[in-house]
Amino acid sequence: MTWPFHTPCESVSPITVFQQLLEYEIHVEHRQVKDRLFSLWAEIGKAISSPKRFQLLDLIAQGERTVEELAHETGLTVNNTSSHLSVLTAARLIKKRKEAQSVYHRLAGPEVVALMRSVQAVSRSGSHEVEHLAQTYLDGRDELEPLTASELRQRLRSGEVTLIDVRPELEYRAGHIAGAVSVPLEKLKARFAEFPRSRPVIAYCRGPYCVLAVDAVEQLRKRGFKSFRLAVGYPDWAAAGLPVEIEDETSREKVPRQRQADKTKRRGAA
Repeated sequence: MTWPFHTPCESVSPITVFQQLLEYEIHVEHRQVKDRLFSLWAEIGKAISSPKRFQLLDLIAQGERTVEELAHETGLTVNNTSSHLSVLTAARLIKKRKEAQSVYHRLAGPEVVALMRSVQAVSRSGSHEVEHLAQTYLDGRDELEPLTASELRQRLRSGEVTLIDVRPELEYRAGHIAGAVSVPLEKLKARFAEFPRSRPVIAYCRGPYCVLAVDAVEQLRKRGFKSFRLAVGYPDWAAAGLPVEIEDETSREKVPRQRQADKTKRRGAA
């Protein structure tokens, strides 16, 4: 927008000049607001532009983690991991809380899971390489359609399935689908005898691009089990507000997430 006033030789009333000045100021203010919004949105893109930071988000989506746990999982140094976490915190993608000598990191909200899945979907739709990798290592290895979250919930209500969480036990304790049993992939073969053959075994892991559930289903079918994988992972299930449990570290009891959230609030108020 150009300077709104008439030239000095034109005869204009003070009211007209005031109205034009107000319109100009509103236009400038609106443009500044838009520029600021685009800048803030771009910060999100910068924060997830690092492969390691995207991986950290994927791990934190499984449940609260300390910097030491995340460093061990990603193969980064603690200092490097801490630097990446600072970027994610500044972009408001994660939050942290302190308990005793430990600092725990968690996602800022379910919207972060939606952001990650959107990025993955856009990448797959526009990249032949991503599509090829997904078909080769995930979808192409499973000739049967995975169960949707809605289908799994119906089967859990009727007690028709055995649900196993094949993620590492640490992630299971941090949060899991209500009713699931922890069976880390590396321990699966030793626990085949625990599963009733009269019910299908459903395996889930970290998300739609996690290979752990695919590997588990392959092993189960080879042993004669009827087995399916869940189409989504724990983060997607939790983000949708579906029933989850986390383990109380002091008693090792499973408690619904809402009760755990209340406990956290009480600790904060103490």
